[in-house]
Amino acid sequence: MTNKRHPHHPPAPSLDPETPEPPEPPEPPKTPTTEAPEAGPSETDILKDRHLRLAAEYDNFRKRTTKERAETWTRAQAELVSRLADALDDLSRFAHIDPAEIDSKTLHEGVDLVERKVWKELENVGVSRIDQAGVPFDPNVHEAVTTQRAAKPEQDHTVGQVVQPGYKMRDTLLRPARVIVLTWQDT
Repeated sequence: MTNKRHPHHPPAPSLDPETPEPPEPPEPPKTPTTEAPEAGPSETDILKDRHLRLAAEYDNFRKRTTKERAETWTRAQAELVSRLADALDDLSRFAHIDPAEIDSKTLHEGVDLVERKVWKELENVGVSRIDQAGVPFDPNVHEAVTTQRAAKPEQDHTVGQVVQPGYKMRDTLLRPARVIVLTWQDT
């Protein structure tokens, strides 16, 4: 087996007690350096530190805005439910009325009052109903269920009947109106 010596590792000490230890090589003479000892962090270290701080700041900002957005959404939902609470209480009272004790006209008037109360609160938050017949068919707010023959050419591609109303909240469509579309066919 050959004994190779690596220039960076000193030779292994001999296990034979009669073998003298080789003298340690003299240290290379120290030459004076022209560089001054570093007084502070280098420019690279400063830029790296700045980058890490900005990344941490951005991450904190992202987490904070996500949390604030979730809290705002929860508050908005709670506000809407609290606005509708009175109408829900009124409906609950109607559900527990004994039919033998009330006439149908009074019950109908009570339900009508509750519906108006609900719509008042929904309109206050920007909800509107899409339920007009006779308007031009708009695929952005209407869903055609079927077609029907139009009586006049002017009624071509207009809403003949609303099967189920649609709803919008400001500019956002919540549900399209399901409609019957009139079409003119020249016979």
